[in-house]
Amino acid sequence: MTPPATTATTDEAFLALVEPMRRELTVHCYRMLGSVHEAEDLVQETYIRAWRAYHGFEERSSVRTWMYRIATNVCLTALERNQRRPLPTGLGQPNSDPNGALVERPELPWLEPLPDSMVWGSSDPDPLESAVTRESVRLAFVAALQHLTAQQRAVVILRDVLAWRATEVASALDITVAAVNSTLQRARAQLARQRGNEQAELARDDQRAKELLGRYLDAFERYDVPLIVELLTEDAVWEMPPFTGWYLGRSDIGTLMSDKCPAEVAGDMRFRWSSANGQPVLAVYMRAEDGLHRAFQLQQLTLTEAGVSHVACYFDTGLFQVFGLPEVLEPADSNGR
Repeated sequence: MTPPATTATTDEAFLALVEPMRRELTVHCYRMLGSVHEAEDLVQETYIRAWRAYHGFEERSSVRTWMYRIATNVCLTALERNQRRPLPTGLGQPNSDPNGALVERPELPWLEPLPDSMVWGSSDPDPLESAVTRESVRLAFVAALQHLTAQQRAVVILRDVLAWRATEVASALDITVAAVNSTLQRARAQLARQRGNEQAELARDDQRAKELLGRYLDAFERYDVPLIVELLTEDAVWEMPPFTGWYLGRSDIGTLMSDKCPAEVAGDMRFRWSSANGQPVLAVYMRAEDGLHRAFQLQQLTLTEAGVSHVACYFDTGLFQVFGLPEVLEPADSNGR
């Protein structure tokens, strides 16, 4: 292609081509890294590299394929420094004693949730496209990806999520087609082992899901631990990065709440709803000594026919800003909201 005549024209042409892809490239980098913060940084690095190489782009592939190729290699470079971001269940240790001490490891790079607003914005996505995209950013899927090597992660995302041909993946990663196929086979087997016991999730717009979420919020607003426990599945999992422990089953989770939660009575906690990875997120604000409710944790919920099967509680309050949530709530009205 003929390079544009001026820098301004080049800027305009470049941005017109690549800016519409920013959301999907952010999702791609998030799948690879498991971090919303790193994803944003790596997309920026992708755009810088693409801009520098734009004059040499010969249109042998689509601009979209070219950008994904750059983004993938940017992610692979980043993964040389840090191979994975687990949840506590991914550390390889047995479930914890709810009466035991909490062990905190804030220095570990933990898996982070991806706000839905960064994936789909404020508009409703196309139903078919949404079904594919939501599945590919599910927390369970991204958590399972963390057990793959960097190359396995790239291959399975490019082949199974983006539906690239093996030859395209081989070219992007500078490996052979045979290597792509063998890597994909191993990656799929590992993912199957990691996700083997997953239960079918309820869609957020399902009436049963709405009713379950309403009851869950009501139970927390009352700080009614027995009612909260009743809404969990028998084999529910509760985990709380950066604390390394994870808890299995209604009984243990109830004991954990009763023993470790700083709330004592109704009104100690207030809430806001959000969503991440296509799943509901309950933002929890805890009453502080000054009487104000301050950011405490984000609860990401997995909903099934039998109840809430998994809760990931993120204590990194820096995530509230990523979700567009305030760090402190205004004083409650007469209804406590």
